[in-house]
Amino acid sequence: MKVGIIVPQGWTGEYTGWDAGRAWDRTTAVARQAEALGFESLWLFDHFHTVPKPRQDITFESFTTLAGLATTTKRARLGQLVNCATYRNPALVAKMISTLDTMSGGRMELGLGAGWKEDEFRAYGYGFPSLAERHARLEDALIIANRMFHDEEAVYRGSTASVNGAINVPKPQQRPRIPIVVGGNGRNVTWRLAARHADELNLDNVPVHEIEDALAVVAERCAEVGRDAATLPVSVHIWWETLVNQDPVELLRGYREAGVSRVMALVRESATTDDALVRLREQAGDAGAEFD
Repeated sequence: MKVGIIVPQGWTGEYTGWDAGRAWDRTTAVARQAEALGFESLWLFDHFHTVPKPRQDITFESFTTLAGLATTTKRARLGQLVNCATYRNPALVAKMISTLDTMSGGRMELGLGAGWKEDEFRAYGYGFPSLAERHARLEDALIIANRMFHDEEAVYRGSTASVNGAINVPKPQQRPRIPIVVGGNGRNVTWRLAARHADELNLDNVPVHEIEDALAVVAERCAEVGRDAATLPVSVHIWWETLVNQDPVELLRGYREAGVSRVMALVRESATTDDALVRLREQAGDAGAEFD
């Protein structure tokens, strides 16, 4: 099992009261430290306002932050947990992530999900589409991304988005495509979309004791579309609160032994101390995690 770090960007209030320039310097410093410690990947939330309530606090936007991290890191993989399919035109997302793949030397992963944070949707003028429509937007985004990664001129007409001869040059450096990570806990729709379109399914803080059952359902979803479940690894986003409130070694060992391919977590204290990632590196090693 590999371990990724969600880089501080302010969403959980870790930069409350900070100057923006100081906060940005800390974000990049944490990314470089995580890479130096051997963590496999660096991730960002795709959110605009703080949680649980929107406040007048720093929340760095994810795509522009990824562009910065692409040029200030060298080895770690980069992505979002996960990009909301409604927030941006899906063809433009495919174009942006392809450019980022060149900038990073082929290290990007495209995380996609249906989205849920209603206050952001409404504040930024998206309304708040029904869950069915958000799922439809996610499916269209997945199909468009795949076609933009492969086809010379992508063509697709979906119920919520379309492309008509879209050219995407440069293509991603990675072949056959940038890995696509679908995020969410919806067994009926999201996991079926992952089985059909994704290279990885990311579960949101699903407890260790529920992983065995989740993997069984994922296997069923793969069987429905004639896919070998072994080709769809399952990862887990561990909430920072969970990491604080449980024994990290026991937690990480539990996920590894349950068959999770990798975990990603925000170590909230990393915003203020270098010791936080060093401790997690030691704990993850004790739990049997893999490091470069």
